[in-house]
Amino acid sequence: MPRYALKLEYDGSPFCGWQRQQAHPSVQQALEEALRKLDANVPSIAAAGRTDAGVHATGQVVHCDMQRDWDPFRLSQALNFHLKPAPVAVLAAALVPGDFHARFSATGRRYLFRLISRRAPLVLERGLLWQVGHDLDVDAMRAAASYLTGQHDFTTFRAVQCQATSPVKTLDRLEIEEIRGPYGTEYRFTLAARSFLHNQVRSIVGTLERVGAGNWPPAQVKTALAARDRAACGPVCPPHGLYLTGVTYPDDPFA
Repeated sequence: MPRYALKLEYDGSPFCGWQRQQAHPSVQQALEEALRKLDANVPSIAAAGRTDAGVHATGQVVHCDMQRDWDPFRLSQALNFHLKPAPVAVLAAALVPGDFHARFSATGRRYLFRLISRRAPLVLERGLLWQVGHDLDVDAMRAAASYLTGQHDFTTFRAVQCQATSPVKTLDRLEIEEIRGPYGTEYRFTLAARSFLHNQVRSIVGTLERVGAGNWPPAQVKTALAARDRAACGPVCPPHGLYLTGVTYPDDPFA
């Protein structure tokens, strides 16, 4: 039974998240239904990241086992045909070894969070960025972010329902880009780590936004981290600004 890796892009707005649920549409359900148009006996699939409701992806990775051999390009094209009209696209497909696992073989994950400061409502990118109506101090946010890189106990920035065995994670990268436009300023938060806790990225960005707004001094983030207490965290920002942008493996299946 050949195994394939699929790279996905999707708009998370209409979905309850990646994982299949009985009463709500999910990305997993949409993809599995498309796969079963090609092979009625396709087993359940696995993804590198179980994105939450409303979270988007430009580089999610999934693996699936097919009953017969497929040319990877033809497989991606067939799936894209059957995925319509769901806002999910297969960007690439690749034949991988039988022991490849989209989640457990991954050695890194990258997320992007998009936040925009502007007064006028978003129209063309509504549901794709978190909008605030006040200015943000990017230098203050960068100073606060510096306390979070490296290995830490991230209990403060972890959802109560998180099922990870340990709150200790190593945040390899946390960068903030400021993009000024005529009708608003976009802030892009790029985070990279081997793995993340549930709601870790949204908790971090929501806290950094409080710093940028002037409600927290940057050093308060260091204090909050050291507290190892969920109550010390700033607000959790909404999901619609968050994107899973990439997953790394020892051997890139799409190279």
